[in-house]
Amino acid sequence: MAHRSPNLPSTSAIVTTRLANIKGHMDASNPTVFTSDNVPQAPEDPLFGLMAAYRKDNFEKKVDLGIGAYRDNNAKPWVLPVVKKVVSFQTISGTGAVHLGALFLSKFYPRRTDQSVYFSSPTWANHNQIFSNVHLPIKTYPYFSPQTKGLDFEGMRSTIEQAPEGSIMLLHACAHNPTGVDPTREQWKELSTIIRAKKHFPFFDCAYQGFASGSLENDAWAVRYFVEQGFELCIAQSFAKNFGLYGERAGAFHFVTGAGSDAQSTIARIGSQLAILQRSEISNPPAYGARIASLVLNDSELFAEWEANLRTMSGRIIDMRRALRENLEKLSTPGSWKHITEQIGMFSFTGLTEKQVLKIREDAHVYMTKNGRISMAGLNTGNVGYVAKAVDKVMRETN
Repeated sequence: MAHRSPNLPSTSAIVTTRLANIKGHMDASNPTVFTSDNVPQAPEDPLFGLMAAYRKDNFEKKVDLGIGAYRDNNAKPWVLPVVKKVVSFQTISGTGAVHLGALFLSKFYPRRTDQSVYFSSPTWANHNQIFSNVHLPIKTYPYFSPQTKGLDFEGMRSTIEQAPEGSIMLLHACAHNPTGVDPTREQWKELSTIIRAKKHFPFFDCAYQGFASGSLENDAWAVRYFVEQGFELCIAQSFAKNFGLYGERAGAFHFVTGAGSDAQSTIARIGSQLAILQRSEISNPPAYGARIASLVLNDSELFAEWEANLRTMSGRIIDMRRALRENLEKLSTPGSWKHITEQIGMFSFTGLTEKQVLKIREDAHVYMTKNGRISMAGLNTGNVGYVAKAVDKVMRETN
């Protein structure tokens, strides 16, 4: 049997010494340079906070109307039949496409220091963060009328017309988020005339193609019209919602240059700079979702089935709009609810105030964003009556 030398420290002594050293390192003052003054705590994302509150809620009849992802009538994500037949992958969704376009414009778009990018008021909250992160100043044009719960077209066109020449105009291609209100084709034509006269740069965000009308062709009409008119423009396109690939982040960024003898060299130069920007941030995009989208888009049978899938999704959303309005009107809920069926796409701007939103969450466990926006896909035949009664109750108690 081996014997420990009397001059060597015991195992327990070694452990005690090491623990003391570790404690000394932990107790030593080694302040971070990233103090709260330099890196303040970021505010909680309202939508993520809403999701967390919903998940923690144990109420049996709780309803999630906050998330803008399609759900079937059983409140479950729907794996589109056309997607199940293929395997592939895509980039960083529409969010990444908006960011890439914003970054490119911040570096290369010739503008005066006081020129801004104009958003609709309201718009998708992430637009503000994305463009602010690349140091582009932000202004807004009127869009939603609280009085009519429809489009404030006069305010929109007037502000765009008065904006400094060459401003960047961010436009929702269809199914406006968060209002569910879109311009008519005649209004789009009038806007294009103004934008051309003022030499503005159109930036289309196309996140919900197929959800507005159920038709890819109809929902792409505004973008295609602007292209036909010869505009130089860019498009951020998401396949996350209309392919049911939300977790795969499938999207694309398109830049369309104006017609001219140098169009080929122009687009080559622009493409070279976009490639560098993309390389510096994500190196190469993921492939799985892009391959799914590519297979479907390039196969006539799969494409036709995808179009049918979109009609299924948009059709159920339209049914839920009709059902919610009918339930509210049967209850004689205070106010007019025709805007529920007049708005289109994934979302509806209900007109509920923040106070009412918080009360309906507390009393009925119905979750929606504080501005009163609801995701129509969160409704189904099993909960639409419950939601209508909850809205009716909060309207009567707060009016």
